[in-house]
Amino acid sequence: MSRPGFVLEVDDRTPPLLVHNGEGFLLERFPLGTRVVYPPEALPPVRDVEEAIQNALLNPLESEPLPELLRPGMRLTIAFDDISLPLPPMKKPDIRQRIIEAVLTMAADAGVDDVELISANALHRRLTPNELREIVGERVFRSFFPDGKLYNFDAEDTENLTHLGQTKHGEDVEISKRAAESDLLVYVNVNLVAMDGGHKSTSIGLASYKSLKHHHNSHTMIHSRSFMDHKASKMHHSAWRMGAVLTEHVKVFQIETTLNNDIFGGPLEFLQKREWEWSIKDQAAMLAAKRGLDLAPAKMRHRIFTDVRSNYGLTGIHAGKIEPVHEKTIENVHRQHLVEVQGQSDVAIMGVPFVGPYNVNSVMNPILAACMGLGYYFNSYRGNPVVRKDGAVILYHPVDYEFSQLHHPSYVDFFEEVLSESTDPATIEAKFEKQYAEDPWYIHLYRTSYAYHGVHPFYMWYWISHALDHCGDIVWVGANRKAVERMGFRSASTLQDALEMVSHSVGRSPSITYLHNPPHLLADVR
Repeated sequence: MSRPGFVLEVDDRTPPLLVHNGEGFLLERFPLGTRVVYPPEALPPVRDVEEAIQNALLNPLESEPLPELLRPGMRLTIAFDDISLPLPPMKKPDIRQRIIEAVLTMAADAGVDDVELISANALHRRLTPNELREIVGERVFRSFFPDGKLYNFDAEDTENLTHLGQTKHGEDVEISKRAAESDLLVYVNVNLVAMDGGHKSTSIGLASYKSLKHHHNSHTMIHSRSFMDHKASKMHHSAWRMGAVLTEHVKVFQIETTLNNDIFGGPLEFLQKREWEWSIKDQAAMLAAKRGLDLAPAKMRHRIFTDVRSNYGLTGIHAGKIEPVHEKTIENVHRQHLVEVQGQSDVAIMGVPFVGPYNVNSVMNPILAACMGLGYYFNSYRGNPVVRKDGAVILYHPVDYEFSQLHHPSYVDFFEEVLSESTDPATIEAKFEKQYAEDPWYIHLYRTSYAYHGVHPFYMWYWISHALDHCGDIVWVGANRKAVERMGFRSASTLQDALEMVSHSVGRSPSITYLHNPPHLLADVR
């Protein structure tokens, strides 16, 4: 039986606590009285994954069983989440591979021979052939990729987009033509956190910029409270409205999975445990890992973390109509991640780890570090943010001035050109977004290379709008001073220095909450 999440109050017996710090970690002593929110332990996984998949496909929610939806001569499209999920990537076989193979077996039995598979990457970068193979498995890859039947969605391929209409709010719904014209669209999803899945899968993952700009904008993002609660998130409200239009035209069979918190194994298993419960072996592993990472060259350190693969266990799978499927999904996600927290704090502290949705097999540049800390982690709450209005957020990450010219070319220009003029999301959107979104060179790199779309860094900046609006002060510990200053933040050498810097807004004896993740947690702030 796994233990639920836990809130610890630091006292004089509390040992130094581990803090993620980019491609490394450190041990930190927190002030007495600091609340430390630990994630729940990993839930027991489903014992028989193949049986669970079959049961979901044959006993769907508010839908006919999948075999009854399949027939000879039909057009079947299978779309799936790209490499932004899960984080870190999972050990083989990927759960998407196992589901896709089951769907294809049923399709073959039904005589379906017009099948295409699409990575639903929206404005994310294209996946390499090897990355596609990692997700779908060798057999599916060899059967579909050589013939062009397994591919990345191209949001700039205007000849292969279909406009399905507008919502009552005037939001355009434009998606993959292949998906729109299919007799059945099967979507294979991985829900790592509560933000994913539901109508977000199809109406965002298969959408063009014409659609995405309606909810990936500064106004919508600043009013999303939070991204992890689709009933309180303005972005999700828009996606749900778009989903209603999409499903009027397209038959969708949604398959959603949930994973447990079994993220770190092997020599990093100590990262799963609470510090005062470390065995002698755990302590030795921690010291060896820390010493090795501290001494390792940057490229070796990066390679070590890039190669991390997680032992996720499947905690649930549901299929059928999107809305009831997603409700079951959210129940499972909350069962794994939710931790009750009483009241807000003056200060929230977070360690930003090595991995995020947009630096898989790449590097975490300063904008992505900000997005991970102030977008994803800040929004990892239900009810209220962990930190009070006008409180302070302190983050740990080196924020190195490092960009991938292959994956993030427009990020470099955004950082140097756009942020030098303004850090205000609304100002940035009004003055620069259209230029970057329509830039022919960025579009060319997105379509033919492995670059994120030219507008993507804008979306990442909008992602932190809620935190920028809510917080009175944001300080990074141990960060590149010039990089964080360009983004409008401050840098401190130590936690004590950071607390001193924010004391003008929170006082000299502030209440403090440290979110001890990953593994993942969702603070249910009452």
